[in-house]
Amino acid sequence: MRAERFLRAALLALALGAAPVQASDWTIARLMEALAANKASRATFNETRFLALLDRPLESSGELRFTPPGRLEKRTLAPGSETLVVDGDSVTVERLGKRYSLSLRDHPEVAVFVDSIRGTLAGDLKSLERAYTLSLEGREPRWRLVLRPRDAPVARLVESIEVDGAGADVRRIEITQPDGDRSLMLIRRVGP
Repeated sequence: MRAERFLRAALLALALGAAPVQASDWTIARLMEALAANKASRATFNETRFLALLDRPLESSGELRFTPPGRLEKRTLAPGSETLVVDGDSVTVERLGKRYSLSLRDHPEVAVFVDSIRGTLAGDLKSLERAYTLSLEGREPRWRLVLRPRDAPVARLVESIEVDGAGADVRRIEITQPDGDRSLMLIRRVGP
């Protein structure tokens, strides 16, 4: 009888204790470790931009490639063709047969935004914490990382960036601007 009660009590303690331990183990540091362990990756994306000036949202789709720590390629295939490549300090855009380049060093407000995406994908916690306050919701199978700019100039451009994922996969990025405009990108990993 005592052994049976002890066993029931032990099982109940394990059942009740398991969920909180797992939840408390999933921290921003653990998320960043999981993301940092990713190697080069490839994904498809569907992006919707909601702009107050337009009657309908703008939709696009294409491919993403990330090579840690600093190369990000976004190839828009529909509705038109456009390629954006961020490699280190350099940003290059190709559209309609023309090529445009800029240095992130010369555009710090753009650099902070670009580095928020690269920093998240690379699991670079130090870089993210320099520019954003971070909060994490959820658990490993379904989480949301919210980035809010620390500096006023950046906060005039971006109110928040929400990154949703599962484990070491980023699946959704939503960027909200102070004026209410926003973009929503759904991401599906397709391989290395």
